[in-house]
Amino acid sequence: MDPSIQASWTADKSTQTAFMAASEVDETKDFRPMTAQEAQAWRASHPTLSVWKVVGVQLMLALVLALSASWIWGRSSIAFSLMYGAFAVVLPSALFARGMTSRLASVNAVSAAMSFAVWQGVKMVLTVLLLALAPRVLNEVSWPALLVGLLLTMKVYWLALAWGRPKKATPQD
Repeated sequence: MDPSIQASWTADKSTQTAFMAASEVDETKDFRPMTAQEAQAWRASHPTLSVWKVVGVQLMLALVLALSASWIWGRSSIAFSLMYGAFAVVLPSALFARGMTSRLASVNAVSAAMSFAVWQGVKMVLTVLLLALAPRVLNEVSWPALLVGLLLTMKVYWLALAWGRPKKATPQD
């Protein structure tokens, strides 16, 4: 290799190395790990939303939908179809919540990811199975009512995130 090219390449490489070292120093200068007390205070001010609250809100919505449909239309088939559609979401969600809150799901990151994938698959299969069994379970199925119950209950996740946000803990003096 030509000595002038090699000298230029070596100079470029040392400039890059110096730049990378300087940028690493800048990044580490900005980062400061939290103390145990700071981490505890942060967790207290950012509480998590329980999956069981979401399932509870889904169940309450299912009951309100069924009672409203029964009162408005006076037909039990519409109310039962709405309730069954909501049930096709609530039961798999409760099973998913139970699986995700088990001790096995929180052993490490890999088991948590695998647990999430497995329980999400179980949830989807059970929902499809419940929908396929609807004509056998219900005497008279109102498919539009069943789908409305299913869709509205699925959308509770967004409501639960908006309404179910836990109150932030107030700092103690």
